[in-house]
Amino acid sequence: MEPIKTERVAASPLALPELPIRPARLEDVGSIHRLLKHYSDRDILLPRPEGDIFHSLREFKVVEWNGKIIACCALQIFTRDLGEVRSLAVAPEHAGLGFGRRLVGVIEQEARQIGLSKLMALTYEVRFFSKSGFEVVEMNVLPEKVWGACINCHKFRNCDEIAVLKTLSP
Repeated sequence: MEPIKTERVAASPLALPELPIRPARLEDVGSIHRLLKHYSDRDILLPRPEGDIFHSLREFKVVEWNGKIIACCALQIFTRDLGEVRSLAVAPEHAGLGFGRRLVGVIEQEARQIGLSKLMALTYEVRFFSKSGFEVVEMNVLPEKVWGACINCHKFRNCDEIAVLKTLSP
């Protein structure tokens, strides 16, 4: 397994954001796992086992450049109304080039298309989500998340992530 590099790429920032976003494929699982692990090792994301990524593969969108996955994000559905932006990660050398924003936009569009009215995320990057129209909310506003997924998390009693929520217009 090749480690994720941390130096910036000497490619034009104007050319990279035009890379297409596509649904994840089975061959992407290892790359997605390594990308998420890079951030979970730094306590920026919660760890996700590779098996969990296989199980939820259809939820993922990715950005590929030169045969490598450089960004990913997933849409997890909780209820008829609520979905979550989950596992958003951009390779460090491609950070700040708009891939995260574009991925959240694609996830938001998909959420609208299937009829969700709210989209949430748990994050340390509040400013990033605020720029996309999300607002900080108390965790108790999201019982579907807290009692559906958070209760099984090792941080459940001491969660330091911040909940953000966006109401989607049709």
